[in-house]
Amino acid sequence: MGRGRAKAKQTKVARQLKYAHHNIDYDRLREELGADTRREEMYQPTTSEQEPERGR
Repeated sequence: MGRGRAKAKQTKVARQLKYAHHNIDYDRLREELGADTRREEMYQPTTSEQEPERGR
C-alpha cells in the first residue's frame, strides 16, 4: 500500500518518454559512435561461422 503516487509518477514519465517527439540527428549520432554506414562490414561472419560443423 502507499505505492499509488510513485506508480502514477513512473507512468507519467514513461508516457512522456514514449510519446514525446525527440529530434534526434541520427547521422550525428552515428558519427559520434564511430559507426560505419556499410552494414555488410559490420556483420562479417567469423572463421568459425564459415567452417561447416564437424562431429555431428
